[in-house]
Amino acid sequence: MADQDIAIRVENLSKRYRIGLKEQMHDSLAGALIDVLRSPLKNYRKYRSLYTFDERGQSEEAADVIWALRDISFEVRRGEALAIIGRNGAGKSTLLKILSRIADPSEGRAEIRGKVSSLLEVGTGFHPELTGRENVYLNGTILGMKKREVDQKFDEIVDFSGVGKFIDTPVKRYSSGMKVRLAFSVAAHLNPDILVVDEVLAVGDAEFQRKCLNKMEDVEKGGRTVLFVSHNMPSVMRLCPRAILLKDGRIAEEGPSRQVVSNYLCSDQGVMAAREWPEPAKAPNGPYARLRAVRVKSADGRISENIDVRETFRIELEYEVLREGRVLMPYITLRNSEGEAIFTSIDQDAAWRSRARPEGRYVSTAWIPGNLLAEGMVYVNCHVRTRYPDTLQFSEYGAVAFYVVDSLQGDSARGDWSKHLAGVVRPLLDWSTEFQVGSAGDGPPPPLAP
Repeated sequence: MADQDIAIRVENLSKRYRIGLKEQMHDSLAGALIDVLRSPLKNYRKYRSLYTFDERGQSEEAADVIWALRDISFEVRRGEALAIIGRNGAGKSTLLKILSRIADPSEGRAEIRGKVSSLLEVGTGFHPELTGRENVYLNGTILGMKKREVDQKFDEIVDFSGVGKFIDTPVKRYSSGMKVRLAFSVAAHLNPDILVVDEVLAVGDAEFQRKCLNKMEDVEKGGRTVLFVSHNMPSVMRLCPRAILLKDGRIAEEGPSRQVVSNYLCSDQGVMAAREWPEPAKAPNGPYARLRAVRVKSADGRISENIDVRETFRIELEYEVLREGRVLMPYITLRNSEGEAIFTSIDQDAAWRSRARPEGRYVSTAWIPGNLLAEGMVYVNCHVRTRYPDTLQFSEYGAVAFYVVDSLQGDSARGDWSKHLAGVVRPLLDWSTEFQVGSAGDGPPPPLAP
C-alpha cells in the first residue's frame, strides 16, 4: 500500500498508567521542582519507578502499573471507516486519545496525516464560558480554518445541531444532550481529514443518533477517514467495513466488521445467543443491581442463535439485587442490523410491578410471539433501572444476538413471496377479501355487503 494512501499508521503502540501517581504528581513545572528540592531522594525514587522497567517490561513496582494498551499496530487508509470495539476497559478510549493527540504513548508511535476532529467526551473542545457561537469559531480556528470558511458552514452546523435558540448562550448552561449535538455538528462539518468519534453519541436520542450515523456516512463518502468506537454493533456494521477488536489492551482480532462483531459477541460463551458474567467484579452493575447473564432460548428451552420467524421464543435476563428497598424496572431493546430500534419491552410482571425487591438473584423472561420479527440479525440491549428515584443501574448494549429465519414453506407472513420484504417487523395479519361477480369494464360494481 502506497504511503500516500495511509491516513493513520500505528506501530507497536503502548500506554501505561501508574496507579495513584496522579495524586503525587504536579500539574506545573514549578510545583514539581519545589517538590524535588524539598525531598530529592524521595522524589527521585517516585519518578524513577514510573519509567524504570526490567527485561520483562514490568516496573519495579509492577503492581502499581497498568498497561492500557500493549503493542498495538495497524493502518487506516484514506477514506476508510474503521471501528474499534471491545468491552469496557479494553483500551478503546485510550487509543483514541493518543490518536487525537490528547495523550502521549509510553512506547511506539502513531503517525496521523491530516487534520483530526475528535468527539471523545461530552463538550470536547468547548470552553464553558464562551457561547455556542464563539465555540464554533474557536474549534474552526483550532482545525486551521479561516473565519470565512467557518462562516460558510455556520448555518449548516447550527441547523444540524438543533440548538439555534441557544447559540449565543454560554455552553456551561447547555444540557449534556445540547453539548453533544453541537460538538458533533462542529466536528463533522468543519471538513476534517480524520473524524474520531467515541461512544459519546449514546447520550443523544434515537433520531439524533440516526442523523449522526448518516452524517458520518457522508463524511466517509466524501473521502475522509472515520474512526468509530461504539458498543452498538448494528451501527458498527452499517458504517464500518472493517473493525478491530481490543481485549485487555491488545488487538484480539482485525478483519471484516461482520466477522469481528460475530466473534466478539461469541467470545464469552461460544455462542452469540448467550452470555454470562461469572466474575461479579466484571459484570455490569450499579449500587442496587448487577447483571449475571442474558440468554436467547427457543420455545423448548434450548439456547438458540437461529429463531424460526413463526415460533415463540424467549429472552432471559438474570441479575442480582444487591440492596433491598428499591423498585426495579428490567427492560430490553431489540435492534436490527441497520441499527433501527425494533421495539423496547419493559418487565410488566404483576408480581413485582411497583414492589420493592429483597436481595437475591432474579430471572426476568420476555416471551416474544412468533410472526412478529422480520428476518435478519437482531441485537439485544438489556437494562435495569431503579424507580423512585429513576436511576439507571446498568446497560449492556449488544449483550446477545440471534438470527430470525423466515420460512419459505408458505405459512409465514411472506406467503409464496421469496424476495425481500421491507420493515423491522413482519406480523402475520388476518386478511379478508370480498368478491362480486362482474367485469371491470361494465361500470362501477354494486356496493359490497357490510
